[in-house]
Amino acid sequence: MTITMYGIKNCDTVKKARVWLEGRGIGYNFHDYRVDGLDAPTLARWRDALGWEKLLNKSSATFRDLPAADKEGLDADKATGLMLAHPTMIKRPVLDVDGRFMVGFKPDLYEKFVEEA
Repeated sequence: MTITMYGIKNCDTVKKARVWLEGRGIGYNFHDYRVDGLDAPTLARWRDALGWEKLLNKSSATFRDLPAADKEGLDADKATGLMLAHPTMIKRPVLDVDGRFMVGFKPDLYEKFVEEA
């Protein structure tokens, strides 16, 4: 089983998810997309699996600070472009377990998701 967690190192939710995995002795790779970047094919896989609406964090400061024109008429392509340009708008963490994806962190959902792998 290969697990990769995508997020930002200093995000509180990412920290909780990392502690959860480490506390159970579950090995994983961490990809900080603020430092390491995020490519279009990876984001497209997430979007196709989860939906852009689930990935785009409209309550993030980055999204709220966008000009109104950037927030209007959102669709998959426009949202994907915004998330590539500003990865901090992506809800986090994104967990990739052997090509299955989950966004956010809730301990009970993580338990089930990892067990199914």
